[in-house]
Amino acid sequence: SPLEGHPTKAFRFTEAATGSLGQGLSVGVGMALNAKYLDKTPSNTFVLLGDSEMAEGSQWEAIQLAEEYRLDNLVAILDMNRLGQRGETMYGHDAEAYDRRIRGFGWETYVVNGHDYEQIIEAYCHAMCCSLRPSIIIARTLKGKGVSAVEDKNGWHGKPLPPDMLDAALTEIGPADMELTAELAAPEQVTPTRTAAQPAPPMDYPADAKVATRKAYGNAIKRIADAYPDMVVLDAEVSNSTYSQEFKETAPDRFFEMYIAEQNMAGAAIGLSVRGKKPFASTFAAFWTRAADQIRMSRYSEANIVFCGSHAGVSIGQDGVSQMALEDLAFFRTILDGHVLYPSDAVSTEKLVETAAELPGITYIRTTRAATPILYPDDEDFPVGGSKTLRASGDDRVTLIGAGITLHNALAAAEQLAGDGIAARVIDLYSLKPLDTATLTRAASETEAVITIEDHYAEGGIGEAVAGVLAEAPSKAKLIRLAVTRMPRSGTPEELLDMQGLSTAGIIRAAKEALS
Repeated sequence: SPLEGHPTKAFRFTEAATGSLGQGLSVGVGMALNAKYLDKTPSNTFVLLGDSEMAEGSQWEAIQLAEEYRLDNLVAILDMNRLGQRGETMYGHDAEAYDRRIRGFGWETYVVNGHDYEQIIEAYCHAMCCSLRPSIIIARTLKGKGVSAVEDKNGWHGKPLPPDMLDAALTEIGPADMELTAELAAPEQVTPTRTAAQPAPPMDYPADAKVATRKAYGNAIKRIADAYPDMVVLDAEVSNSTYSQEFKETAPDRFFEMYIAEQNMAGAAIGLSVRGKKPFASTFAAFWTRAADQIRMSRYSEANIVFCGSHAGVSIGQDGVSQMALEDLAFFRTILDGHVLYPSDAVSTEKLVETAAELPGITYIRTTRAATPILYPDDEDFPVGGSKTLRASGDDRVTLIGAGITLHNALAAAEQLAGDGIAARVIDLYSLKPLDTATLTRAASETEAVITIEDHYAEGGIGEAVAGVLAEAPSKAKLIRLAVTRMPRSGTPEELLDMQGLSTAGIIRAAKEALS
């Protein structure tokens, strides 16, 4: 049925899927930002809220950002019906409690009887005239209004009436007047101004340069800004670390500071996408897990969003475990039809960012803090679902598979193993979803051992992705998965990678043990 418990895009009147609770207002913020600052149209965005979901922190993230951007084209309607799923909500019918709190965030508030049409219309008229402030109509209502058996009574949340109560309920409601119609004024014909796309200039990295992939991400979104005029960049107050500030410098009108409120940033990105924009949203990769629910629902809104997570893994070093993304690959790999891209140098980063701008659906790009050597020429191509074999021979005994920082350690390990008479193949698995299954299965059939090396927990990352492929194409090769398996600490990147067996020495040790 298209009539799900919470409406999704399967229901044709739904613009975005906002259940689970606490997400609709953020989506509305994205839509209102688009109308006011990007398309510059006179449209207004209306968001219907339930009183139970006002306990969600994401609501207040959206409320404060709407005031920050003076979204006077945003109107929320709070259905204050007192009853949630299991009983009374936090404030019940205390309209003053909601009014006081939301006014404290700088919103214009209107308290009405939600069953009085004249009060409702008057509140809408005031809200539409409000300047430089978002508005909310706090409507006191009764759940089940008009059916005495259930009106304002607990225990009926999400339940249909049983057949023996149906006739009485329909009698109370009365017949529907099918002749009741209204004339709607024709909408104003407004066409947003569209900027013509301009060719992106080529990248230019010296072959001997060392560039962090997070810096290359910033370079890329700046370089392609004019080629994708519908591209919008959001960041959570870390743009000087994710390097999204590079885009802000070249296209400040298409950059939105979302502050440290990742749930609202993800929700607003959905709203912008629904309005035809291509959001690139960035923060530390570890912090995206806070917005997992919004990201999950973005897929069910059929959104087109690029999420970028920087500061991946223990290789970020001294910042410590609270900043280390060690779960992000596992999460983003679960997104239906999503793309997970993990570049290892500046060139592959720029090419994959440009590719992501064209991809439909949800794309995740994982970037690294440390500066790393350039591996590829500027004209190298990186198709989604591909990989790069950086070192190979007919005498290879072991295959080393890495991405990000671990690929560079794998290359160094292969060089040292060659000095010991052990030929090693090295694969750059830059596309973690979808995977290059042909290259992986061929490596497993041509070498004695396959070793995955990832700066991520063992669960859900590169190792398990490769294991899934090889399980369907059995070979005699051993599969060894090197990953973060011990509680990380604060230390130098080199110390922490060595502690987890992900350093060059750790990879060499694992290869020799596998072949012994």
